[in-house]
Amino acid sequence: MNEDLTITPESARQARDIYTVSRLNRETQSLLEREIGTIWISGELSNLAQPQSGHWYFSLKDQAAQTRCAMFRSRNTLLKFVPREGMQIIARARVGMYEPRGEFQLLIEHMELAGDGLLHLKLEQLKRKLAAEGLFDATRKKALPLWPNRIGVVTSPSGAAIRDILTVLRRRNPAIDVVILPVAVQGVNAAPEIARAIGRANALQVCDVLIVGRGGGSIEDLWAFNEELVARAIYASKIPIISAVGHEIDFTIADIVADVRAATPSASAEICSPDRDEVLRSLDSLTNRLCKAITTRHLGSAERLKHLQARLQHPGRKLEQYHQRIDELLQRLPVSIATGLQIRRSTLATLSARVQACNPRQHIAHSSTLVAELRRRLNSSVASQLVTIRAVLDENVRALKAVSPQATLARGYAILSSHDGVIARDAENFSAGQQLSATLARGNLLVTIDEVLPARAADDVDDQLGDHDVG
Repeated sequence: MNEDLTITPESARQARDIYTVSRLNRETQSLLEREIGTIWISGELSNLAQPQSGHWYFSLKDQAAQTRCAMFRSRNTLLKFVPREGMQIIARARVGMYEPRGEFQLLIEHMELAGDGLLHLKLEQLKRKLAAEGLFDATRKKALPLWPNRIGVVTSPSGAAIRDILTVLRRRNPAIDVVILPVAVQGVNAAPEIARAIGRANALQVCDVLIVGRGGGSIEDLWAFNEELVARAIYASKIPIISAVGHEIDFTIADIVADVRAATPSASAEICSPDRDEVLRSLDSLTNRLCKAITTRHLGSAERLKHLQARLQHPGRKLEQYHQRIDELLQRLPVSIATGLQIRRSTLATLSARVQACNPRQHIAHSSTLVAELRRRLNSSVASQLVTIRAVLDENVRALKAVSPQATLARGYAILSSHDGVIARDAENFSAGQQLSATLARGNLLVTIDEVLPARAADDVDDQLGDHDVG
């Protein structure tokens, strides 16, 4: 049998399992999630982006490599710190791929600071808490004594800090007593021991000022002086406390709460101890100034005494001057009395004239005369006004009577009106046989119309009646 083993391009394509890009990315993501899943990873934050959506996008890197990361809003809102570039973190993440771009990425579910970063975060949180309670308030800080008799030191008895402090104190002022309160300055027991030593120093009042500190070191080495227990012990101390922790660049919570912060342990010894040599030099200077002041004061007092002695007079001479002054005053006394009396008499006369001018009787008499005159003028004015008013009234009455309807009726006229009260003005409004009422000056007449004449005929009748009257 001969079989055809020829492979055509079509059959070759059917034999291959050809992936699309989407399929490859999808299966790669599924493989990563299934085989690796959720992991813990550490690294340094870089390329942090925080868009308005609230999601975070950044890279985690170490010395040799980096990878893209995303932390969605629902996760990052649960963090207790704000991430910044360069932070060392530890994160829990799901390994996956961003399919649209085929990029490997980590989906961060939880994040926390690693190493020093976590310590710095705890330090900042404690600072905010203590500041809110007023432990850093500058107004409650106590002043250091100018000349302490005894200085207490809370530190390790075997460290370099106590050697530096004792060296400086011996050099500056060996007369000051030093009390060492030995404690551990690092480790889990350090903070409780430091707090107890501060409390014991206050309870026993063993010193006038207290130095609390240690030499330099890492943040972990100095951490006991960042503990809340130590901060509250320093705040509660009645003895002024100098914090001397580490070197000048080191800064702890104890430095902020303490009454004074020293850059180094040696500096703390210099702050609280007066320099004996400097004090002696100051005493010499003050002694010289005092001697000069006493000498100057003595010379001034001697000069003043000499001046007073020159001014001193015999008591008899002073009495003679007083007698002479008394005689002079006795001679001037009568003239002064007479002048005073004359002035008072003149003043009395002036006041009497003013009182007389203000006498009520004169005011009453003057007012009575004025009232009488005003009454006379009022009566005259009223009478004159009445005459004028009567004349005007009579004139108005005469004018009123002249135009009165009653006066017209008295001259022989009559007012004709119908039974319904309509005044007769136009003859055409009436008819023959109609009865009218005629109002006369005295009484009324009931008349009947015999004939209604037109206006022209009525004028002729009037003319005839006029001619008849004339004839």
